[in-house]
Parts: sequence; C-alpha cells; structure tokens
Amino acid sequence: MSDKTAEQFEKVIGLCRDVFIKKQKDYSSAWRVLRTSSLTDQILIKAHRIRNIQKTGKQKVDEGFIPEFIGIVNYAVMALIQLELGDADGADMDQKTALELYNKYIYAARDLMLDKNHDYGEIWRKMRISSLDDIILMKLLRIKQIEDNKGKTMASEGLDANYYDIINYALFALIKMVIEKENG
Repeated sequence: MSDKTAEQFEKVIGLCRDVFIKKQKDYSSAWRVLRTSSLTDQILIKAHRIRNIQKTGKQKVDEGFIPEFIGIVNYAVMALIQLELGDADGADMDQKTALELYNKYIYAARDLMLDKNHDYGEIWRKMRISSLDDIILMKLLRIKQIEDNKGKTMASEGLDANYYDIINYALFALIKMVIEKENG
C-alpha cells in the first residue's frame, strides 16, 4: 500500500471517529443495548438507502451518501464491540472506554485492509461507489444468514470478518467520495 493510501485512510477514519465521539457526547453509549442483529439492520438501512437513491436518482431527505457511509463504518465498529462484550442493559460505557474500543476495531480493520490491499493491488480504486455499496449489501445478507444460523458456519468466515470487510468497503467509498473528489 502506498503512503498516499495510508494517509487517505487516516483522514476518513478521522471523519468517522469524529462523528462517533460527537454522538457519544450526545447519547452516551445508548447503543450498548443493541444486539448485533439490530446493528446489522441499522447498517442494512443505510446501505439500502444508498442503493435506492442510486437506482431511482431521487431523494427526499437532503443528506448525501457520505453520512450514510460514515454511519455504516460506525455501526460496524459497534457490532464488533458487541460481539466481544455482548449487549448491555443500558449505557454502561464511559467515553474513554468507548473510544479505546472504537480505535481497537477501526485499526484492526485498517490492518486487514493493508494486508488485502497488498495482495489485490488497490483495485478498489477502479470500483464504482455502487459496486462498493452492493458488496456491503451482500456482506449484510451473509451476516443475517449467519445470525439466523446462530453463528455457525460450515466453510465461511464468521460475523467479525464480514463486519471488518464492511468497514473497509465503506472506507474505500469515503476515500473515493471525499478525498478523490477534493483532488479532482
């Protein structure tokens, strides 16, 4: 991976982390009551909205795709945290702990991306935003099936691997929309 890609990842991770921190201040860790299946559905809502707008060319809520992809990243990080800790009965996590766990999983996703990016040679840069969203939707369908199978798989990666992939595909989309757009 080039230094440019690492720098771009840091920038979009920073955008996502900033939203996570602000929402932690607004809502505390209310998200801790969500089961991973509920977080999966939150990601599905965001990815489906992107696809629906892309297909119809129409939207009634004046929010672009960038906040949706940021939400996808943040919900997927929350899902990874919930896989580790389980859901809670309330907002039981202070801001410092939430941010430490956020960083743990966002950087684990980045490290996975570095390894995969080495092997694939940054082919994601040639992908369309619509394809990145489609792959996220496919990963969500896989996750829902694994959840329906009570976490058991016969030949496939588990829930965590799919959430990590969702994070990285959403970060790729953010790089393409935020950074590459800035650079023309």
